[in-house]
Amino acid sequence: MCGIVGFAAAKHDPEQAKKTIKAMADLIIHRGPDGEGYYVDEQAALGHRRLSIIDLAGGAQPMFNEDGRLVCVYNGEIYNFRELRAELQAAGHTFATQCDTEVLLHGYEEWGESLPGRLRGMFTFVLWDKARREFFGARDVFGIKPLYYYNRGGHFLFGSEIKSFLPHPGFVKELNEERLPEYLSIEYIPGNETMFRDVYKLPGAHWFRWKDGEIAIQRYFSIEYQIDESKTLEDWEGEIAKTFAGSVAAHQIADVEVGCLLSSGVDSSFVVNEVAKGTPRVKSFSVGYEEEQYSELPYAQAFSREIGVPSIANKVGAEEFFEANKTIQWYLDEPMPNPSEVPLYFLTKNAAKHVKVVLSGEGADELFGGYPMYCQAVHFMDYEKRVPRPVRRLAARIAGALPPFKGKHFLVRGGMEPWQRFMRANYVFASPAERDRYLKKDYRAKKPEEWFKPYFDAAPAKDEPTVLQWVDIHTWMLYDILLKADRMSMANSLELRVPFLDREMLALATRIPQRYRSSKSETKIALRAAALKQLPESVAKRKKLGFPVPLNDWLRQDRYYNMVKEAFEGEICAKFFVPEACLALLDAHKNGTARPGAMTQIWSIYSFILWYEQFFVLR
Repeated sequence: MCGIVGFAAAKHDPEQAKKTIKAMADLIIHRGPDGEGYYVDEQAALGHRRLSIIDLAGGAQPMFNEDGRLVCVYNGEIYNFRELRAELQAAGHTFATQCDTEVLLHGYEEWGESLPGRLRGMFTFVLWDKARREFFGARDVFGIKPLYYYNRGGHFLFGSEIKSFLPHPGFVKELNEERLPEYLSIEYIPGNETMFRDVYKLPGAHWFRWKDGEIAIQRYFSIEYQIDESKTLEDWEGEIAKTFAGSVAAHQIADVEVGCLLSSGVDSSFVVNEVAKGTPRVKSFSVGYEEEQYSELPYAQAFSREIGVPSIANKVGAEEFFEANKTIQWYLDEPMPNPSEVPLYFLTKNAAKHVKVVLSGEGADELFGGYPMYCQAVHFMDYEKRVPRPVRRLAARIAGALPPFKGKHFLVRGGMEPWQRFMRANYVFASPAERDRYLKKDYRAKKPEEWFKPYFDAAPAKDEPTVLQWVDIHTWMLYDILLKADRMSMANSLELRVPFLDREMLALATRIPQRYRSSKSETKIALRAAALKQLPESVAKRKKLGFPVPLNDWLRQDRYYNMVKEAFEGEICAKFFVPEACLALLDAHKNGTARPGAMTQIWSIYSFILWYEQFFVLR
């Protein structure tokens, strides 16, 4: 696991470029403290920070092909590199190392732009072709590993993190202020833009080619559903267990010790249990709080004892939680107000004291139907089958005009299209009108759900629960779950691998009928059934908790209330928000009169203030 940076222009001074590329790489040294390497010519510069995991002695980057024409920097792990290596050797290619990076060089020589489609793993890589004077790069199918780019004013920059662009003299640092409403509603921007103007994310499953100031981007892989109705639930249980075992084995490939992150849920427990079959004393890492009602530690530690796995745990208190927030917003690159990123930061910090690689359970919910809203979607799907659209719309209009009653919300939403009732569109505020009360400017922003309509239109599935899974894979998982996991682990120089997010697991999940993924009352039906064959029933059937955080309570304590209040009374808040409204929200939460969700709203505004201070005031 590593960090990569690079840039190009029509022409630059190589000596100055060496200083610039090193300064860029130094800003992401946390991604690779074990080594560094650089390549510079009169047009391009590439830099690499290395976290040594495979071929500890021979995997230095940038790496060259035999004739020196191609230069590669790469971040990630290719789990099928040995098979690809054998195929390339049979085709006449000669290898000088045992690392997966060299497969990218020879693979590009052999297969060109079809190379990314052959890779099983998590990766971003960029190749500089000295003869053609062009960059070629790609990002893995799920977007597990990040890649950003900037193409403005004759300068092209790329990097694993946006902050790496700051030392480049051609980078113009500007806030993409027009996207503030989307951030405040959704927690992230559901597209390729970022909160920095002209800085873009390369989407997952895409490659890019840059030459002479022009960039072309193309999708190389699409997630399709080919449902297999011939198998029983028991058949799928066996398929999941077998495929997952193979994925976990592939994800354990390393020349260093591999541990596991463990919460109280079925996903991480399934991972730990599978790893423990071949590594009985594998270390598991868990995090919790002094406030027992929010802590998952008792469940995680009980499970560890039951399967004989050492449990290494740490607890997070309110003081260190709040103190870490500025640092965390710096590592995130873009503002993110998901409180679970804080315990994840401390969890990976503790794990990094013991191992360099951990396996985690991200992705199981999106692939196998794990969120409660998928159950809600089953209700809506049945409602739409039973009630004609005109009747549903009439019922929605009538219900909307009536005072509150049981079932009103369902009737109102039942008259909408799935993209209009998508709960993640108004994740923080219930509506744009409620959100705009806190914004100083009228950005004339479109409704948050309109950002998601293109994803719903492009979804290859027909039933609503599967459509929601597909949309989540391409938005929530990519821009929130995976970004958080990458940044918080790499902030502590720890490689985090996600065996559920494997191409073999994806191929399996997209064949499972919807009824074996979610029902009106159950989530991850087939996955839980497979887990039940191996795990204690209390674990396999435990409801999803996520990372519960006692932030609601902490924000009512004077010390932390005053900390947030000070930020709401400051210049940054006044620049973008309505301070009086923010302070009134904070007070209402403190005295218990605020509506549900106030904590999330407070934390979203506060997180943006901390982020803006880090990137636009202090640096």
